[in-house]
Amino acid sequence: MSPSRHHLVAPETLGPVTAEEARLLETLDLSRLPRHIAVIMDGNGRWAQKRHLPRVAGHRYGTRTARVAIETCARLNIEALTLYAFSVENWRRPKTEIEFLVQLLREYIRKEMPLLQRNNIRLRFLGRPDELPEAVQRETREATAATAKNTGMVLSIAVNYGGRAEIVDAMNAILATRNGHPPPNAITEDDLSRHLYTADLPDPDLLIRTSGEMRISNFLLWQIAYAEIFVTETLWPDFNRACLLESLLDYQKRERRYGAISPPAATAAR
Repeated sequence: MSPSRHHLVAPETLGPVTAEEARLLETLDLSRLPRHIAVIMDGNGRWAQKRHLPRVAGHRYGTRTARVAIETCARLNIEALTLYAFSVENWRRPKTEIEFLVQLLREYIRKEMPLLQRNNIRLRFLGRPDELPEAVQRETREATAATAKNTGMVLSIAVNYGGRAEIVDAMNAILATRNGHPPPNAITEDDLSRHLYTADLPDPDLLIRTSGEMRISNFLLWQIAYAEIFVTETLWPDFNRACLLESLLDYQKRERRYGAISPPAATAAR
């Protein structure tokens, strides 16, 4: 995405804003926003427990937070947003919670379709869909097809996703294209990148993790090699638009060197 695309964005695009959001927007450089934001939406269960509610209440409230983040990013012309919804490890959770999460996903897809279409968002799903219940697979296929012609932000929802599983799947895909024969040349980073679930997306520039946990939880292991990481103590259901803007401001304070060193400061003129 070129910087000029960001210049087309005006703060008014977000609609009514609070005084805090307006203050943050005044400081934010809309020409230097990340192309791709990835989010580990953590803390739904703890949010509910703090309020003496069942864990599922936190998951349901978390979908409201996701809606705000999605619409805000789309209106800021962020190129891609990837949300970590359900990992391959989450199958270890209690059966009742898994069943609720699966049903919540189906409900969410149907309910949010008008928002996605209104904001020209293209929806896709990352992970191993063939291991999901057939009804969920059908919903994801239909939602993907319904938004396929949209040209705005790409919203990826990672469901039954694991970073290690993704790399394994990519390697198997490469082997399949070579008919099981030993490759004539060594597999390169570009080969692997072209077979990842995110093959046509830029790598994330910013990884946001809520709830204060200092780990990446098997999320986009390959893609976040050079991502800036923003960790906040805020639990996901409380991660409002002001929190998102704060994470963007923090990102803009980082110096992204990709393994290089900063150029020496210019010698002051005498």
